[in-house]
Amino acid sequence: MASPFIAVVLSFLIPGLGQFYTGQLLKAIVLVIAAVIFGFLSLTFIGIPFYLVVWIYSMIDAYNAAKNE
Repeated sequence: MASPFIAVVLSFLIPGLGQFYTGQLLKAIVLVIAAVIFGFLSLTFIGIPFYLVVWIYSMIDAYNAAKNE
């Protein structure tokens, strides 16, 4: 059983890592790729809000996935 706390901490560090931890591999790959793309776009400030959305969604989703496991 996955720990919700660990899932959130992992997603806090790297968006998508919590999804890897809870076994959601496809979702994890999509979130990591989105985070990398929006991270690079953050250099022009346009990607910052999108990165924040991906980051926060990743943490919430990882928590819920671990809690419902």
